[in-house]
Amino acid sequence: MNFERDEKDDLRSEYDLQSLRVRKLGPGRKSFGATVRLEPDVAEIFPNAEAVNEALRFLIRITQEN
Repeated sequence: MNFERDEKDDLRSEYDLQSLRVRKLGPGRKSFGATVRLEPDVAEIFPNAEAVNEALRFLIRITQEN
């Protein structure tokens, strides 16, 4: 392969990237929360995650009051 060298590249040439392994799973992988898949009919009502969270917080609040 013929690659042009980018002079703005901060990566040093002595780094060996051939043995680089990316962690797909395990404790080193950061998660940003649970992923929940909505059924299509529910997804039509809630346009985004904020709307879902607002509805769930409302449901939690009214169930705790009763």
